[in-house]
Amino acid sequence: MTEQVMTNTGSIEIDVQSVLKRLGTRAMGLTGADVERIVREARQVARRQTRPIRYKDLEDGIRMNRPQLPHDLRWRFAVHEAGHAIVHHVLKLGPIQGITIDMPEGGYNLLSFHRSGSDTLGYREDLLTMLMAGRAAEQIVFCSVSVGSAGSEDSDLARATGLALALERSLGFGAVQPLLYRDDKDPTVVLDAHPDLAARVHCRLEKSLGRAAEILNDNRERLDRLTAVLFEQQALDGETVIDILDDRNSVAIRQTMSI
Repeated sequence: MTEQVMTNTGSIEIDVQSVLKRLGTRAMGLTGADVERIVREARQVARRQTRPIRYKDLEDGIRMNRPQLPHDLRWRFAVHEAGHAIVHHVLKLGPIQGITIDMPEGGYNLLSFHRSGSDTLGYREDLLTMLMAGRAAEQIVFCSVSVGSAGSEDSDLARATGLALALERSLGFGAVQPLLYRDDKDPTVVLDAHPDLAARVHCRLEKSLGRAAEILNDNRERLDRLTAVLFEQQALDGETVIDILDDRNSVAIRQTMSI
């Protein structure tokens, strides 16, 4: 809870909303059963100490549900997720709901996407750029990349590969016979069987990676600023992320650092 003294009901409501947002961000990735158990255990702690439940009880419960990450790994997660968030913000893809690096499998960005406007090639290329931005951020900061952007069906590279393949095969933007629609159930089989197609898909990914790196280099101060706060706090709600990106000396940032 913040140390700020509240003077009216409106301020109390704002403070409560801020705390609830932060708890929600910290709990990203947990199941409903996990949350119920954490709340139940926090109540038991408060009851044993004959006091009301506190924010720290819930936060401690969430933290105990997560493994402690080594310093260098947590820093890399922060860089990676900050990269995604910055490119998403710069390309105006939609609201940022929150970011956390407080998860065993790595970081997590909760991003929304605008439904209005045309679903054009440019829009899909913006999505590709955002998907490659975590890897680009790691390359910029560490001059190396981790397997965090790959290695599973829901990884950044898997999703980016699927989107790039769809641009070539089913969305009407392919370099060869773009008017044909092909429904590829298994991208791996298709790409392994068609080296020329794989080369075109890979070219799209390389282009998107380069574009993401260019955006992040142009916004290096933002990248460093967001990384530092995310590393320290481990979870940030969307409003605080935007405040940090816009370098606002706001109450929201000060409250985040003091919670």
